[in-house]
Amino acid sequence: MLAMEIEEHARKMLATYGDRALLEVAQKAATLERSGDKDQASDWRRIEKALREMRGPRAS
Repeated sequence: MLAMEIEEHARKMLATYGDRALLEVAQKAATLERSGDKDQASDWRRIEKALREMRGPRAS
């Protein structure tokens, strides 16, 4: 997934889930990792990282 797509997905998740966006994204990545889909899990971890960067240092 391209960096632009990662940022777009992160913004959409934040708009849709608000404060729960990080949790939703992390759960999605974990589910994909457990199922063995490493490529998609990697994309979701990148989305998670983008969300953390968007939210700043105070977000957990």
